[in-house]
Amino acid sequence: MLTEKVHIAVPTAFFEDESLNVQGTISHIRNLYKQGVKSVLVSGTTGEQHSLNLHEKLEIINALEVEEELTSNMEIIFGVASIRQKEAEELAKSICYTKISGIMLGYPPYVIPTQEEAFIYTKRIMDLSNKPTILYNNPKRTGFDLSEKSVIQLSKIDLVVGIKDAGNKQKVEGIKNSIQREDFYFYAGGEVDLEQKVLQGYDRLSSIAGNVSPTEISQWFQKVLMEQKLSKQESERIENLMNQVYQGNAIVNLKRIVNHMGIPMGICRSPIGNI
Repeated sequence: MLTEKVHIAVPTAFFEDESLNVQGTISHIRNLYKQGVKSVLVSGTTGEQHSLNLHEKLEIINALEVEEELTSNMEIIFGVASIRQKEAEELAKSICYTKISGIMLGYPPYVIPTQEEAFIYTKRIMDLSNKPTILYNNPKRTGFDLSEKSVIQLSKIDLVVGIKDAGNKQKVEGIKNSIQREDFYFYAGGEVDLEQKVLQGYDRLSSIAGNVSPTEISQWFQKVLMEQKLSKQESERIENLMNQVYQGNAIVNLKRIVNHMGIPMGICRSPIGNI
């Protein structure tokens, strides 16, 4: 099972020609580990997942596998999604025999499967990966919205540990009232409106800003969960961090900040960052 309440959704590093920089990605994960981060999501979010082809994703998995210190001491979650189910299946097969802790299962963009098709897609990939699975519902990016009924149905599978960005308050309440498990979690995607999301029932965090200040974000989230007020100084620091990351394009901002830290995250793949 996945036990960490917070994981950092790490960007993927690219060279100036937009080719994959595997070691830059690993360097960033190592740096987070040195700062005490216990869980990361790789190739899962930050808007880059569907720019990576199957070969590139497999390269990252192979690189992670030789990082014994990281795989032994961190929960490494790997993003699995593809516009073609067969490619997602190949990725799931490769992950099955690794030390990767779990997967975040995204839905294909643009094609908009039916709920029944999405259920079969989900079940097939989970069967092949045999890893704890976070469902990733992101209708703004994909055009597909996993229904309340589908989430409840999928929650009956032991490997399903939760869902990222389930939806609005009414949908979260409906799911919570229908699921008979205490070990099913609701992950907030990023820190925007975090306090409101926690009030809606979200109890875990897939962090973006944690790439910059992981300790600060983790402490803030814990206080939000426990309904503790931040000091004026803490509030100012969080506000400043949110402005650094979310004012404009978050992934472009993140890469610029991490590059300035001396870690070679490089650029984004155009059209992102081409202004």
